[in-house]
Formats: sequence, structure tokens, C-alpha cells
Amino acid sequence: MTGSTGSMTPRPAFQVRNSLFIGGRWASAEGKSVTQVLDSATEEPVGEVHTASGTQLDAAVQAARNALPEWAAKSPAERAQYLGQLQRQLVSRADAMAALIAAEVGTPLRLAKSIQVGLPIAVLGSYVELLGEFDFQETIGNSVVLREPVGVVAAITPWNYPLHQAVAKVAAALAAGSTIVLKPSTLAQLNVFALADAVEAAELPPGVFNLVAGPGSEIGDAMARHHGIDMISFTGSTAAGIQVAKTAAESLKRLSLELGGKSANILLDDADFQRAVSAGVNNAFLNSGQTCSAWTRMLVPVSHVADVLDLARAAAQRLTLGDPFDESTRLGPLVSSGQMGQVGRFVESGIAEGATLVLGGPERPSSLERGFYFQPTIFSDVVPQMQIAQEEIFGPVLAIMPYVNETEAIQIANATGYGLAGAVWSADPEHATRIAREMRTGQVDINGGRFNPLAPFGGFGKSGYGRELGRFGLEEFLELKALQY
Repeated sequence: MTGSTGSMTPRPAFQVRNSLFIGGRWASAEGKSVTQVLDSATEEPVGEVHTASGTQLDAAVQAARNALPEWAAKSPAERAQYLGQLQRQLVSRADAMAALIAAEVGTPLRLAKSIQVGLPIAVLGSYVELLGEFDFQETIGNSVVLREPVGVVAAITPWNYPLHQAVAKVAAALAAGSTIVLKPSTLAQLNVFALADAVEAAELPPGVFNLVAGPGSEIGDAMARHHGIDMISFTGSTAAGIQVAKTAAESLKRLSLELGGKSANILLDDADFQRAVSAGVNNAFLNSGQTCSAWTRMLVPVSHVADVLDLARAAAQRLTLGDPFDESTRLGPLVSSGQMGQVGRFVESGIAEGATLVLGGPERPSSLERGFYFQPTIFSDVVPQMQIAQEEIFGPVLAIMPYVNETEAIQIANATGYGLAGAVWSADPEHATRIAREMRTGQVDINGGRFNPLAPFGGFGKSGYGRELGRFGLEEFLELKALQY
């Protein structure tokens, strides 16, 4: 399970990013701090990023404000043309961007190419197509209802899927005719600077897209307070999202929050357990569990628990843990030492609260002395009151939870404050659909249904509000105006 032996792809060269993209040009960063970006597998620096000053944030917001009227006035076809140019730039840079994300985040390179970079490219293409068919106005009775840009958007993005989260916001906001100021997570931002390079090469009008860098406690907080910003689109932890919402409320900013998850994967009594367990383990451990929509709770009929434990253990042991640049690696490191410590504390709490450790544990994998590696970990005998059944762990930790009947399964699935994603497995799709309708969550996959970049993504409760992707994501960045005749 550990110690990859495949051939190695070269790592990206060390990068220094000491300029910010403001008003269509690169300007030397004037902030007082420099953030070191670490390779999560080697713990060695892979780059450094110089931060923005408050004055530069003001300049970025003003540049977006100045660009707004002309960009909003462009036709959907013109905006689609620019987004198409940006998509082509990302395609030409895909391998280099995937390598950056593999180093920064720890995603195995093969998955980084297909998911971390391939998905954002597909999302950009979806907005190019959507602009050819979306109706920005309609007639209702004696009114013409217009959909107009919300204005200047501040996008604050996380480190786990850094390019995807940035592109999901940038593409939708620009398609809507809004302009944007983007601040990425300090843990994985080199790839977002590469996105700014692509924006420059695509020749988007100056000020339409702006990039600033800095800690969320400084630059992110200043964005939430800034009176020149009309909307905050934030993806991150629930705790951070609550703070952003409180701060943004002072100026009544529009908000879209995509936050944490604790998703339930319900295996019904007539499920194909071999397929469901394998898919469930792979989903829970995708990106080393650093996925907000991961199915981290597997709900199993009591009579099938023993068999499921054997299947889950075998599936997890097939996930080779190792260097993201090794072609045989299926599971890379966590993003940072801080994340590794947090996941370890959750595992220790599970043991202390009486859950049974089936696989893994809080100890560092013995074959990997460097890097932020964490063993794939599976618990059984987990009950809803346990911390590992309630809190988002954001690591490769799966809780297997027994249930007596379907009523109890639904109760357990809905027994957290989160509601982002989930899954149901049954030999009868209609039966699975009935159960899925009872789950309080934004998305439910039926029998392994594929991810759809045109479907709304977002959650209930502590998972936030607002939706991303497809026309639903576009509508987040639009205001409604009615003209009566």
C-alpha cells in the first residue's frame, strides 16, 4: 500500500511570484510578507509568493470597477469569445499546471491532469456554450425581466482543488458580465498565478480579471469589508465562511458560500456491495480525502457489516500511497503539516470515543519519512454522536456506520449539520431515488452517477448557500430587474 515504485515525472522548477495582476498588467507586490509554497511530498519549497498591500487591493477593486461598464455591455457572444480564448490557453498549459498542483496539493499527477486541470477546462467550455443559449431577458405579463451583472466580485478560493474553484467562479462571473478580483489560498497558489498568465495571453480586457495574494485573515478580511466590492464568492471551511458572512453583512454584500461537508453513502440491502464499497472507498479517499463532497460516512445494513469491512479494507489497500510524481501512486500526501496534524487528532478522537480501527491509524506511514503523508484509515462501530461522524476531517478517513432499517439510515444521513453531497446504492434505481429524495443535501449520486459540470453544486445548512456550475452558477452573479409597461 505504501512506497511507489513506478517511473517518476520531473517536478516543477522553483518559482518566484513577486508581482500581482492588476488592471491588465503585472505590478510588483508591495505587501510586507512573502509566503513560501511547499512541495507536499518532499517538504521542500517549490515557490514563493509576495503578498499584496491594502493599497494594491484597492487598486485591483478600482480596476475591476473601471472595467465593469464596458465588459457588462459586451454581448454574450463577445464574452464567450474571450472565455474560449482563455480555455485554449489553459489547454496549452495543462501539463505544467497539473505538475504545479501535484506538487502543491499532493494530488497524484495522473489525477491532477484529469481532475485538477481537465475539469476546469471543461467548465470553461460549458460557459462558452451556455452563453450561446442563456436568456438574459424574458417577458412576463406586462414586464420585461432583465438579468444584469452583479458588479465587482471578490472570489476567495481554497487549496484542495485550487484551479477548479478559481475557474468555476471566474468563468461564471465573467460570463454574467461581472468583473472579478481573485485571492487564492496561500497553500496552493502558484497554479492560480499560472491562470493569470493564461488570462494575460488570452488578452481579456484590462481590469476584467485581477489577482491579489495574501492571507485570508488580512486580504480576505479586507475584501469582505471593502465597499467597492458588490459580491463575495467564497469556498472554504464552514468556520471561515461564517466569519466572511459576518464581515460582509456590514455592507450588505451579496454572498455565495460553498463550505464543508460530511456526506453519507447509503448502501441499501439489495445493493451490489462489491461495486458500491469499492466506489465508496475511492470517493472517500480521492485527493487523500481533501474533498468537501467526499462520501466520508458509509452507511451499511447491520447484516452486511462484516462483508463490507473486508471489501473496504481490500479496496483501501489497493490505493498505493506515495509520491504524486510516481506513475504508480494512487494516493498522495496531505497539503501541509498542519492538515496532517488535524487529521491525526480526529483519528485519535475516534479511537478514544470507542470506534474500532479497521485499517490505518494516526501514525506516519513507516515507509515514507518525508512529506505530509497519512495512512488510509477506516473505522467501524461508528455511531452518530462521535466526532468522526459529525465533523469534516478532510483526510483519508472513512467511518463505516451500521443501520437497522431504511428509516434509521435516513436519520443517520441527515444527523449532521452539513448537506453537500451523498450517494445511494440499490439494485432498484427507483428505490434508491426514493431514499435520495429524503436526504437533506445538495447532490446525491445514484448507483455511482457521474459528476455533471452542468448540474448545480452547493449545499444545505453548514455546507453554505448559493450554487456553482452550469446556468445555476451563472445566475449567482446576476441581479434581476423588472421593467413594467
